[in-house]
Formats: sequence, structure tokens, C-alpha cells
Amino acid sequence: MSDSLLQSVWDTAIQPALVLLPPKMSSPQAWHMLMAIGLQESKLCARCQVLSGGGRGPAHGLWQNERGGGVLGVLTNTITRPYAVKLCQDRGVAADSMAVWTALETDDVLAAGIARLILYADPQPLPDKDDQEAGWRLYALRAWRPGKPHPDEWPANWARARAFVYGG
Repeated sequence: MSDSLLQSVWDTAIQPALVLLPPKMSSPQAWHMLMAIGLQESKLCARCQVLSGGGRGPAHGLWQNERGGGVLGVLTNTITRPYAVKLCQDRGVAADSMAVWTALETDDVLAAGIARLILYADPQPLPDKDDQEAGWRLYALRAWRPGKPHPDEWPANWARARAFVYGG
């Protein structure tokens, strides 16, 4: 199945980010989760959270990460910190939560890398392509914990990401 949006995000954000991270962080399961979460959070289009009244929210980047949550988390977690610092150096951004959070709006490679590190921080294995429920639990209950999770949208986003990563 051809999906020009997902192909573009793969080519310009996810794949370049994975090149900057250790090879162990690149797998079809990781690609699947990154695509599904990006679709869920921003439809892989919005780089700043748009509030219902039209104002700007606290989440930045295609994966809609907040400064005090995901960004600060990967910068301070003993497992992810070394990778986050190197990612920041490679992208020319200070390894500081404010600098990273600000850069997420314009640096899709950094945003994809931070999103991957958030997933890497979770101690459980990434879900199998057929385990949509495990994907939801990782995204909604452990890693992103969105305030308005929209569970009704997850099946379609999971399926679209699955078709892109695994075909058909």
C-alpha cells in the first residue's frame, strides 16, 4: 500500500533519526509504533498542539511531546540520557529540556529521535504488529499518557501504520 504522508515522514524524520541512534533501536516494531503514535497525536501534520479554542498547547513536534514529560524524561532517564545527549549534539541543540522542546517544532528528526527514546525507556518489549491492544497500552497508559486519548481513533492509526511498515 502506498502512503505518501507516511513515506515522507519515514524519509525525512524517522529514518534519519534512527541513523543517529544505536542500531538496536531500529526495528519494524519501533517503526510501527512511531508511525501509529504520530498519526494518533498530530496526524503527522501538526508541529504544535492546537487547543480546542485555537490557542497553542504545551506539546510540540509531530509526536506532540511536552517539555516536562517526554522531553525531560529522556534527558534525565539513566537509560536514555546518553542517547538523548548525543542526539542533541548531532542535531545542534543543547541537551536542555527547553532547547529541545523548542526545537521539536522545526526539527522533525529530533522529534522522531525523542519519540523513539520515549519508547525505548519503557521496560516492556515493543508490541507485535498484530497486538493493537498492547500498542495502545504502551502509547496511552505508559509512554505518552495523553490527556484526551481518543481510543476510537487508535485502530485506524494502528492499521495504517501496520500496512505501511509490514505491507498490505
